[in-house]
Amino acid sequence: MTQSANFAIFPTALGDCSVAWGGQGLVGVWLPMASAAALRARILQKMPGATEAEPAGETAEAVERIQQLLATGEADLSPITLDFSRLEAFEREVYRLARQVPPGRTITYGEIARKVGQVSDSRRVGQAMGANRWPIVVPCHRVLGADGKAGGFSAPGGLDTKFRLLAIEKARVGEDPGLFDDLPLAVKPR
Repeated sequence: MTQSANFAIFPTALGDCSVAWGGQGLVGVWLPMASAAALRARILQKMPGATEAEPAGETAEAVERIQQLLATGEADLSPITLDFSRLEAFEREVYRLARQVPPGRTITYGEIARKVGQVSDSRRVGQAMGANRWPIVVPCHRVLGADGKAGGFSAPGGLDTKFRLLAIEKARVGEDPGLFDDLPLAVKPR
């Protein structure tokens, strides 16, 4: 990631998240860690020389959209500009397709592989999702394994975080009822 980036840590319904940005858009998004200090240390490890700053303009709007999604399960993150300049064409296309999946819906690694034209390359799609620098904005939590299996999730909290994000969005697999529709809020996965 670029060393001339700025970053901001901000509160959400899940805890403190962060975005980092440069001249071409967001260069990273981080989900909550044990503390804001741990999150800050992780960002500076990934981006030595980054400066903590107050987001403005498009970046401030991106923060607001992320906060809204994590609070309500509903927000359009597609207008958020991401800096894909360091990605290969395959990753760009995988992320573009993942960004088309709206909150509350899911897609499989295999479906993305077919749409990219790499029918037998579900594993490569999974690797791209595992390397995703923009969780939430590139909604890798909405990408599942075959038959609706969870697959993996590389963000802090692993699959627990993935399930929590899907619960916030009242996720549906295909046209089936939501995974968590019938559960009272107190027993939904956290």
